[in-house]
Amino acid sequence: MKTLKQVVGIDVGSKELVVCFGKIFSNLDKKLCQYGNFRNSDKGLIKLYEWVQTHTCEDSPLHFVMEATGVYHEKLAYFLESKGCNISIVLPNKISNYFRTLEIKTITDSTCSEAITLFGLERNLELWRKPDPTYKRLKQLTRERDQLVQERTAVKNQLHAEQAEAEPNENSIGRIKERIAVLQRQEKEIMTELKLIVKESSLLKKQTDNLTTIPGIGLLTAVTVLAETNGFEMIRNKKQLVSYAGLDIKEKQSGTSIQSKPTISKRGNRYLRKSLHLPALAAIRHDEHYSNTFTRLVSRNGIKMKAAVAVQRKLLELMFIIYKNEQRYDPQYHLQKYQNEKVDTN
Repeated sequence: MKTLKQVVGIDVGSKELVVCFGKIFSNLDKKLCQYGNFRNSDKGLIKLYEWVQTHTCEDSPLHFVMEATGVYHEKLAYFLESKGCNISIVLPNKISNYFRTLEIKTITDSTCSEAITLFGLERNLELWRKPDPTYKRLKQLTRERDQLVQERTAVKNQLHAEQAEAEPNENSIGRIKERIAVLQRQEKEIMTELKLIVKESSLLKKQTDNLTTIPGIGLLTAVTVLAETNGFEMIRNKKQLVSYAGLDIKEKQSGTSIQSKPTISKRGNRYLRKSLHLPALAAIRHDEHYSNTFTRLVSRNGIKMKAAVAVQRKLLELMFIIYKNEQRYDPQYHLQKYQNEKVDTN
């Protein structure tokens, strides 16, 4: 019987790679053939690749499938790309949703690799491409800055607590202030480097100039969104983008007895969500359209945070549209849309 496709599903961890090798045949039967465990290290990647070659038949395509797991999958993806392999990196929420459809009661690394393999066998997945080096540098810098800001906040809280003591230690206060100064200096260095990268690329400069015309969106937010989405490389529509950011709505309802409040899934890129929090608040304060949207949503459900998240979602979708259309933000767009809708209803 002819083999149509071969898939290597990999559950990626920080130290271990749990692998399942599967095939789908011409009668559409699926078979999970081999299992393996390898270290997530240079030697482990070589052993994994050699192991796969011993089980692969030459007459059908071979596909490697894995989840996007922070940064732990990147070393594996880069290694396989250097070998000329077909690679697909799937959003975690897609795998988890698919997992629920399977008759698997126990969740382990092994069963997760099985689910990834079956998902790859059943679906026609898009091939992953190595990220643009510029976007990768931007991601490294924006994430480093985020860590610095978190650390600086913690140190400032420590300073506040030390100063509030009855008999504060002046030497301790001095050392804490020195740490704060170092963190502030490093943050300025990162921002300078980010601006230099943008300035050196005419394409990136044009992209960020367009994105920063959106109310509340500054240079840092623009480069963070571009870096975390690799220039929206893997994004095909607004719904997929919202899901990737974890801003999609999750609710549970069954009959009349089970009905939970809708919440955002948060099963996505937390750096995207975090980068849009302050811009959304700024847009609500300074832009009439987003202020009206916020007020309308708060009057409907009474929850300010829920309304602010809705504005975050709208800003992210608008950034995607602005990027794809290569246009600047038109402040009259929402007014014109509202007037057109009003005319249509009359």
